[in-house]
Amino acid sequence: MRSNFLLPLLILVSAAIAIASLGGLGLSPDLGFAAKPLTTVLILLWAWPRGADSPKAARWLRWGLVFSLGGDVALLWPEAGFLPGLVSFLIAHLCYIVGYCQRSRFGRPWWPFLLYALVAAAVLHKLWPGIPGDLRIPVLVYVGCLASMASQAWAWWRSSLGGPDEALARRAAWGGTLFLFSDAMIAINKFAFLGQLPHATLLILSTYWLAQCCFVASLRPAAPEGTATAP
Repeated sequence: MRSNFLLPLLILVSAAIAIASLGGLGLSPDLGFAAKPLTTVLILLWAWPRGADSPKAARWLRWGLVFSLGGDVALLWPEAGFLPGLVSFLIAHLCYIVGYCQRSRFGRPWWPFLLYALVAAAVLHKLWPGIPGDLRIPVLVYVGCLASMASQAWAWWRSSLGGPDEALARRAAWGGTLFLFSDAMIAINKFAFLGQLPHATLLILSTYWLAQCCFVASLRPAAPEGTATAP
């Protein structure tokens, strides 16, 4: 039982250190350069034994975490690392989409895709004048992929209502929503507030890691040998 709480506790501590140090809350920024990737590594370790009942989905979600880790490292240098980070997270979202397509057919139901397309379009419309010309196409592609990931997670949830995976799918859906919110905060901070959005680090990183933890929680936990698991 104690081991079930150890990794989540370590994730929480590492995330708090990263947010405090990178957000200028009294800790050395050098701590953030270690704690930020460490937090995602710990989430990946938490995910590793889960999802034995759906190995393909679990494998794709773990790959998503690996590419998210690459994006975390790139964005430690917000200017030079923005485009590499964007590409790394783009691949991560593609992995998440493929993973959730193992649980529910892509685009079924369709209405979450329409909902998130409208949300993404509204955010892009507000930010478009501030996005440099050379970044507009990469940002547009990324936003489409991000919105599709969140939509597919919600599609799994809505298609699983009343079934044994409903609780797992609900966590995935909230993970997609939190990830979209986190990335929206990154874009608003970068292109609208020019890096001066109040409490940006707290808003971005807390919702980002909550999203990743929701994705991990959407994988059924490993059961002790000879016992059954519940969501």
